[in-house]
Amino acid sequence: MKIVVVGAGIIGALTAFRLAEGGAEVTVVEAGQPAGAAAGASFGWINASFYADADHFNLRRAGIEAHRRLTRDLETDAVAWPGCLCWEQEGAAFDAQRAALEAFGYSLREVDRSAFTEMEPAIAAPHRALHFRDEGAVDLARLADQALRASAARGARLITGISITGFDVRHGRLKAVQTQQGALLADGCVIAAGVATQSLVKSVGVDLPMLHRPGLIVESEVLPPVLRHILVSPGQELRQLPNGRVLAPAAASHQGDAREHVAEAPDVLADRTMARVSALLNRSVRWERVTRAARPVPQDGLPVIGPCGPDGFYVTTMHSGATLAPLAAELAAAEVLDRGLSNELSALLAPYRPQRFTA
Repeated sequence: MKIVVVGAGIIGALTAFRLAEGGAEVTVVEAGQPAGAAAGASFGWINASFYADADHFNLRRAGIEAHRRLTRDLETDAVAWPGCLCWEQEGAAFDAQRAALEAFGYSLREVDRSAFTEMEPAIAAPHRALHFRDEGAVDLARLADQALRASAARGARLITGISITGFDVRHGRLKAVQTQQGALLADGCVIAAGVATQSLVKSVGVDLPMLHRPGLIVESEVLPPVLRHILVSPGQELRQLPNGRVLAPAAASHQGDAREHVAEAPDVLADRTMARVSALLNRSVRWERVTRAARPVPQDGLPVIGPCGPDGFYVTTMHSGATLAPLAAELAAAEVLDRGLSNELSALLAPYRPQRFTA
């Protein structure tokens, strides 16, 4: 079965890996370079503590479980599980967050100032915080590269720097994917093209409206080991990378950041971000790199996963690919290869089918 995967970001790379693992003849086509868009500018937080509703929580918790399967199957070193300390909410909002997550059965505990200081001695301890033990961090660019290499070992091919120009559809079924350099015969096509997804599926008559959601991520200078967990404070999220740099989104509460435009200069935003980081660490920290990326966010803010349009088409696009990409790849591969899903997995995916925008 010949499958073309459009996009070599984290979702496309992992989907290619699962498809090749399942015996498909896979070709990945990327207009730029692998992980060169949103995946290369991600905070990389794996979590289910941020969610829109109960269905979304269940999807994200399944995403965490899929990450653990992927770590085993791919033997990757791109994922770590430091856990998270969160004190973004205060007062009644803190209590409500804790109660809601406890009702879902999420693994957490409340820590007081003394316990927090033992866990993160470099940070001025809040009155209380939530410790999410099972949350992790992922280097998406590294994971995508490893997945593509593992795919290649299973016969997959990668084409970069070539754009998709259209699709050859006959009698309601995909026959080929058209590129700048000619056609690729295909029995199926998985579109995992990030912000380019809307225009690609529109060319085959599928309406998938997406939002404009730019974001910036800031990397600090190299520091000695100072942070042990992912930290989510009222004004800033941050974590320390294995290379010693501190990674911090330029927007506070970046997962819920709904800005359509970022008007400030990148250096100004980076200066503000490092000022907040410096205050948390009680030391002066300077930034060395700031990266802007367009986050792929469907119109209702929720993931899109499923077949759409003519026979042979499948689409996967979402924000929070850091959490959901391994799960989306497993589900996409199972459906594209006609392996079927369990009733439980079908129910898990039901709210996220692309048809919700045209029903």
